[in-house]
Amino acid sequence: MKRFTEGDRVRVDIPDETDPDHDIYHGEEGVVLSVLEDDASQATGDERDSLIYRLELDSGDVVDFRWRDLRPP
Repeated sequence: MKRFTEGDRVRVDIPDETDPDHDIYHGEEGVVLSVLEDDASQATGDERDSLIYRLELDSGDVVDFRWRDLRPP
């Protein structure tokens, strides 16, 4: 179950201020370049955890996030 698809505009929302990525990416916006898959759901039991969203942020950075760190803009 994909929450976002290629071309969708998204906002990074990392509520945990102790997360090392919070200060760098929280509040940034960008576009989903691709949706990758791995086997993380086997460890967590949540199918959504196997999806990795590769984003191009407005800053030009290309970074990967899980579903829980992304929201519509």
